[in-house]
Formats: sequence, C-alpha cells, structure tokens
Amino acid sequence: MTYGTVEPFFHQGGFVRVVQKFGGSSVADAESIKRVAKRIVDTKEQGNEVTVVVSAMGDTTDELLDLAQRVSPKPRSRELDMLLSAGERMSAALLAMAINDLGHTARSFTGSQAGVITTAKHGDARIIDITPGRIETALGDGDIVIVAGFQGVSQSTKDVTTLGRGASDTTAVALASALKADYCEIYSDVDGVFTADPRVVPGAQQIPEIAFEEMMELAANGAKILHLRCVEYARRENVPVHVRSSFSDKPGTWLKDASDIKKKESGMENPIITGVAQDKALAKVTVVDVPDRPGEAAQVLETVAGAGINIDTITQNQSVSDDTTAITFTVPQGDLTKALDALAAARESIGFSKTLSDDSVGKVSIVGVGMRTTPGVAATFFKALADADVNIQLISTSEIRISVVIAEGDVDKAVRAAHTAFGLDGSDAAVVYAGTGR
Repeated sequence: MTYGTVEPFFHQGGFVRVVQKFGGSSVADAESIKRVAKRIVDTKEQGNEVTVVVSAMGDTTDELLDLAQRVSPKPRSRELDMLLSAGERMSAALLAMAINDLGHTARSFTGSQAGVITTAKHGDARIIDITPGRIETALGDGDIVIVAGFQGVSQSTKDVTTLGRGASDTTAVALASALKADYCEIYSDVDGVFTADPRVVPGAQQIPEIAFEEMMELAANGAKILHLRCVEYARRENVPVHVRSSFSDKPGTWLKDASDIKKKESGMENPIITGVAQDKALAKVTVVDVPDRPGEAAQVLETVAGAGINIDTITQNQSVSDDTTAITFTVPQGDLTKALDALAAARESIGFSKTLSDDSVGKVSIVGVGMRTTPGVAATFFKALADADVNIQLISTSEIRISVVIAEGDVDKAVRAAHTAFGLDGSDAAVVYAGTGR
C-alpha cells in the first residue's frame, strides 16, 4: 500500500479502515455539524469503516473554563475534568444525530466507553492503553463510530480524565493505532501543514509531505496545526497521518516516516528548511549569582521542574565574579509566577542572589532535515534577523532545528524574514477558513 497518494486507499478486500478527527472550528455550529456529517457519510459510502474523533464545538471549552472560574476561583481538578469533558460528548452526540438523519447508523461514545485508559493526572493525563472492544463491535455491525476526543478514564482511580488542550488529535492517532486503521485523517480549518503560520506569512506554502521528526520539531516549537503528543504517537506507532481542511477538498499534507517520503524529480533540490514555527507565549527567567560548583544548576532546574513547569531554552553564562554563574531559561508565560515563587522559596538553600524575569519574549524556530548536510544555515538565519532589526536573546539548536528567543513584539517580522531568507515564500495567499487553525 502506498501512502503518498491523496486518493482513498483500498485493500484487496475493497475497503479501508480510517479514523477521522474534526476540530472545534469544523463543528462550531449546527450547519457545520451537518456539513461534517455529510463528509463522514461520503467516506462511509465509499465502502470504508469509519471511526470519528470530535472536539468540542467552537469555543465551548473556553466557555466552560470561564464558567468554572465564575463559580469557583480554584475548582478541584477532578471536577474540572468532569465539566470540560462534556463539551466533546455534546459534539459526539450531535454529530451522531446528524449522521443518523442522513440514513446511516452512528453510535457516539465517551472516551471511557471507547476504552481510552489513561494515567490519573487530571488536566494532562497520558494514554496508557486503548481497549476498543465496543468500537470493534459497532464497526462490525456496519455503524459509524463517533468518539468524544480529549478524554479517557484513569486506570487507577476510574475517574474521568482529560488529556490537555488540543489532545483530540492524540485520541485520534491512538485509536487509529489500536484499531489497526490504514491511516488517520486530521481535519481542521487550513488546507494542511504550511511552511509558516498563514496568518503571519500570507505567502506560506502548503507542504505535500513532511517527515514525523520535522513535524515534531514544528509542533514542539509553536506550530498549532497538530498536537505534539499526536505526532509523537504517530511516529512511534508508524501511523500515516493526513492533515486536511474540512472546508475544502484540497489534498492536504501527509505525515510519514522520512524513508517513505518521495524525493523530488532529478535536478531539483529539496528545500533546506521545511518550515518556520513561532511561540509568543513564553517568559524568560535569569537566576543571578548561582554558585559555580557541581550540582547547583541541577538544583535550580529541579526546583522549577518540581513545581510542575516545563523548561525550554536554557543557557548558563559566567558572571562577573569568578565563583558564580547566571542561568537563564524560558518557561510558558502562564507559569512565570509559579516558577519565581518556587525559586524564591529555594533561594537560601541554593545560594543565588536574585532572579530577573521578562514576560514578553517569544521564540522563532527554523526546522528542516536539510540543515544536517548544509553549511551556513545559522548564518543565513541570523543575518535575516539582523536585517530585520531583530535582537537575539538566546539560541538553542537540535540536529534539524535552530531556535532563537527574541522580544515578543519582534516575532512576526522575524518569522517573515526567515521565511523569505530560505526561499519559502509562495505567490498565492494561503486560506484559513475559520480563523483558528484547529
């Protein structure tokens, strides 16, 4: 079977098993739900077995969060999961109703009914296993299955859990793996994965095929089109993922193993850089006068990690004094106060003098497997930023990525400058159909 084509796949037996996921913008209202139902039925009528994962309608999750805050300033995480999981259940039931009205039988399932077993951490649970017995039965009966995304049930506590914002993507890929589906389609409001956010770079180009590792770097560094854990899961289980728009019939983007991606015709070079990602929701922390001896940096970072905060870019510099250093790192913007409080509580035990912080920084990253074998990529990137009058505060790299931390206000122009510098600009403006990218 070849996954490079965008046409439906067919086994010798005449059908495929497919998992489709529709984001909140795709099911934002009654008419949108009816449109999605028609697309699902069309897939079914081609002779395929169809399982669908659906997100909450439009801004429902944000509205439920706002309601919870008005009722209780500090709601228990268990009850918050019970509340937030209702949004996806509503979408699943409504979508099943719309499909039934089109003459097909659809069954909706909650995450727990679908067999999504998770860890016990509310708000950010991880999938441990999926036991899709009820889904298999429904598919065997010829039904279309609709599963509420973003949720499951804890293996240990049996409580309802949620998987984190955007994790319906992860639900879909995990189900595709458990069901041994031929592929997983992720539908959103853009026509696939682009070389940059089309809201920032109107000339961003749609990418026909992208390697899992490149997509992981883009997702980890701010690209919102796919949830990072979804891409990690797809790579680990080798699930082909097709990213498409629910508002058009354009071919979209295939995520695959790098070895399965077709090379361009002889005489044409593959681009050095696949895409440019951005993240404006960062804050920078500098811990000043940390004693320059083994174990001190570990104490600083363990203190922040112990508060449940993910640290991103890290640098350590020699201070003016010979026996101390300064450690600088970035954290999610919403975690800045928690990080500073944790460090303040540990200041005497660690022995640093003070902390400095900036809650208005962002990150721009260039990603591409081509940089492994191409010299001068960093020089081209940094010159483009300099020409755009963008000052670099921190730099971090991986084998296929270079990231810079800069002022938040400079992020958009930095993205555009990098996109142009690496020849990624296209002549046609990319289309965002609903405005959210999910």
